[in-house]
Amino acid sequence: MKRFSLADVLDVLFYSLSACFIAFGVLRYFRLAVWLCLLFALLFAAVTCAGTALLLSGSRQKKVNGKREKEERDALLLHLALEREERVRAELLTALVAAGREAHLQGDVLEEDGVLLIPLFTMEPLSADTIAQLLRTYGETPFTVACSDLSPEAEKLLSRFGKGALKGDAVYTLFASTATIPDPLICGQLPKRSVRANLRRSFSKKNARPFFVSGLLLLIMSLFTLFPLYYLITGCVLLVTAVLVRAVGFSEAT
Repeated sequence: MKRFSLADVLDVLFYSLSACFIAFGVLRYFRLAVWLCLLFALLFAAVTCAGTALLLSGSRQKKVNGKREKEERDALLLHLALEREERVRAELLTALVAAGREAHLQGDVLEEDGVLLIPLFTMEPLSADTIAQLLRTYGETPFTVACSDLSPEAEKLLSRFGKGALKGDAVYTLFASTATIPDPLICGQLPKRSVRANLRRSFSKKNARPFFVSGLLLLIMSLFTLFPLYYLITGCVLLVTAVLVRAVGFSEAT
């Protein structure tokens, strides 16, 4: 069973209660009996609750998967940037062979279909000067640079001389699709944000404005709804929270 965050639960409750109140108010406007209005309002709230939960579950799962892939990609590229050159060539060869591509390693030279594959994984995008040095070294020999990223100038220079590039996303796809991501990765376990750090982030002074704006909007909305009590209470709570966060909140989020 998928776990919902507190924010997801609050969203489901908010939309369900809103649907219940709206349905009850509309039905009462047409002079239906109170018990009948309440019954249909609860049914409408239940349908809204189920639908909202399904929508949030799907979107949250996509977000989690996307975040997980990005973290895995960044960890792989960091590993390749920190690993020894000979091991990087060996790991690339393993991934290429697993993908069914014609690749082999002769000494310190990695080739794929007769084209040199030069791994140059760095923390920063490769510069045009680095590419120029490769062009001076290899001349007319066909080659492809495997790297984390390229600067715009470096990419133009490669394209101008008809050389190829295997950049970060393509490298990650190659390793992930062939299940050859090295294990363990160097610095592969990234530190997770603690509960204390999350609290400091949520209640930092810079968040006073969002709390204040949200509270003010809820108070304004209370003027146009049949059941203003929820908006009044929630709006006041948010305004008080904004004042407290601004007065005694954390100086910066960590």
